[in-house]
Amino acid sequence: MLKYCAAYVSTAVVFLVADLVWLSRTFGLYRRAIGEMMLDTPDWKAATAFYLVYMAGIMFFVVAPAHDAGSWTSAVLSGALFGLVAFATYDMTNLATLKRWSLSMSLIDMAWGMFVTSISGLSGFLALQLTGY
Repeated sequence: MLKYCAAYVSTAVVFLVADLVWLSRTFGLYRRAIGEMMLDTPDWKAATAFYLVYMAGIMFFVVAPAHDAGSWTSAVLSGALFGLVAFATYDMTNLATLKRWSLSMSLIDMAWGMFVTSISGLSGFLALQLTGY
């Protein structure tokens, strides 16, 4: 169980640091896309809930299966697929329901989701491998 805690933390740290950098650099992109719909400050409770649940999803759907297979490439590919599905759910729903959400915004965000979930899943996989289990 401790090995999975270490993998969860590793996954979360990589995801959070990468996402913080991404969001700080692309804030204007989101502001232009949804403008007045954005809060002045993030709802940190909702953000925390998302990150906790999403990290658990990465652990369940990416890290553990890749560890069982002993394959880092599985972690990367499964991470990309899981990221695509998760971020596409958000982005394509926005595209279908929001006036100012664009296809380019969806494609950029889905690509980000694929990348950040892949590197985070790989980090969790490597943490499990390093524990020697």
